[in-house]
Amino acid sequence: MSADIHPSAIIEDGAQIGAGCKIGPFCVVGKDVVLHDRVELKSHVVVSGKTSIGEDTVIFSFAVIGEIPQDLKFNGEATRLEIGARNRIREHVTMNTGTEGGGGLTKIGDDGLFMAGCHIAHDAIIGNRVIVVNSTAVAGHCLIDDDVIIGGLSGIHQFVRIGKGAIIGALSMVTADVMPYGLVQAPRGELDGLNLVGLKRRGVPRADISALRAALKAMASGEGTFQERVRNLDDDSDYVREIIDFVTGASDRSFLTPS
Repeated sequence: MSADIHPSAIIEDGAQIGAGCKIGPFCVVGKDVVLHDRVELKSHVVVSGKTSIGEDTVIFSFAVIGEIPQDLKFNGEATRLEIGARNRIREHVTMNTGTEGGGGLTKIGDDGLFMAGCHIAHDAIIGNRVIVVNSTAVAGHCLIDDDVIIGGLSGIHQFVRIGKGAIIGALSMVTADVMPYGLVQAPRGELDGLNLVGLKRRGVPRADISALRAALKAMASGEGTFQERVRNLDDDSDYVREIIDFVTGASDRSFLTPS
């Protein structure tokens, strides 16, 4: 009863609208949509499919959220899109539901910023506090961990994993997994060191940053394959252990390796 819905908005029967929601002019909300408390749709926003949007999320004009996947194998299966709390989803952003073959779920964490014109494809899993900058495309089945920043006009290839705290420079095409806290730049996405600015901003202790630097150097050269060198890293630092766990975990892609 406390929701503020503009008279020109279309709310289909069955939609669940939480307390304090604001739905602006010419928005369309589908029958299977759940808007949790205090969600705001600015104007001309389309939310469809089996889509759930967490509290205090704001979606700006002309975004299309929860439409069917851009996948020719999709045949109308009942798949979902789950968006967490306190996200900011800017103009012309598109986010699709999942596919049956990919697990049936596209999931967005909390406190993200998705800038104008970016795309989150089917079955992508996005962590918390992720920033996706203008006109970036995240392809299907990608896994983007917490605190990742993806620069503008970049492309993330399907099935790629990007580890916690990594940063992708603008205009990069990333076709292989990116280790946690990595810095990627150049048109074909090269691992160019550590995200030192991000580590310092988060107050990571100097000893851990030194351990990460030593680990990066050890991964760049030495005997054995890249995975073997990673397994042999000194794991006294929790941050280095995160890299070891990431590289030795399951992956459908190769890895960006330090030069």
